[in-house]
Amino acid sequence: MSRLGDALERQWWQPRPGALAWLLWPLSWSLQRLAMLLRWRDRTRARQLPVPVLVVGNLIVGGAGKTPTTIALLQALRERGWRPGLVSRGHGRRETRLRLLGPQASADQVGDEPLLIHRRTGVPGVVGAERTDAARTLLGAHPEVNLLLADDGLQHARLARDWQLIVFDQRGIGNGLTLPAGPLREPWTPGVPVRSSVLYNADQPSTPWPGHLALRRLAGPVPLADWWAGQPPDPGAWQALTAAPSPLAVAGLAEPERFFAMLRQQGLDCRCLPLPDHAPLDPLPWPASEPVVLLTEKDAIKLPSARVPPGQNVWVVALDFQLPRALVDEIDQALHACHPHKPAR
Repeated sequence: MSRLGDALERQWWQPRPGALAWLLWPLSWSLQRLAMLLRWRDRTRARQLPVPVLVVGNLIVGGAGKTPTTIALLQALRERGWRPGLVSRGHGRRETRLRLLGPQASADQVGDEPLLIHRRTGVPGVVGAERTDAARTLLGAHPEVNLLLADDGLQHARLARDWQLIVFDQRGIGNGLTLPAGPLREPWTPGVPVRSSVLYNADQPSTPWPGHLALRRLAGPVPLADWWAGQPPDPGAWQALTAAPSPLAVAGLAEPERFFAMLRQQGLDCRCLPLPDHAPLDPLPWPASEPVVLLTEKDAIKLPSARVPPGQNVWVVALDFQLPRALVDEIDQALHACHPHKPAR
């Protein structure tokens, strides 16, 4: 069913006029009945792991900000004393076997988002289509881990969870219909699901559900080679980029325009090259003659600095994503309260 869901997200669903959406509704209804049956079956087979499991995901297709949310959440929970580990499917990778995240892993092997999360946080992780197997492999390799965070696992019922964080962006629930008539991966419910927190990666709530607002802004640029070396972004570098004549901004995201708009807010007069989400950068999708190129971190993780053409300046524009303290408190307390084998504080 996950492959069918991927096909629906990539090809079948686009914003649809109302009449066409309702014509597709019978197909959506049938597919969701099947999906609900499979999820019910998976829940009956799910087994509780020896550590708490926290799932981060979204109801709407495409990116709603899961990756920066996961990075910020891992960092915040580690500050609360947890020793977290990451499990992820590794969307877009070319391999299918389970693989540990590590310094030698590439985006082709483990996926761009898990590799970026691992690089930004340093937490151990395993990628694999079957997240329960990935979780058990991770716990075997890293017995110090006392909390598992499942990235993009909201619809993956085979992994028993203790709490989940549902992330929305400014799109909310779209037309309120499920794939392929609408953008939802599963049906909308009037109330927040049990054992759930809600985060809005937007200026204001985009659904009727009560939730928390994230603070999202650009932290600053850093040269690609320095970014790979672990150097932090330099807000002072904005001045050099604003003086550059029309740099090329590249974004392989579900919502690339959001990145471009944030660059404009910094005063950059940039040309824009939107790419499909998870788009590969081999070969480079821009000319070797481009003098200045700006990338998101999600794209930079797929581009070793040695592959940059001579004379081309590639900058990585990092994101400063902050979670409300109240949300972290809510999740931290829930994880300690709902799991019978909670670690000592």
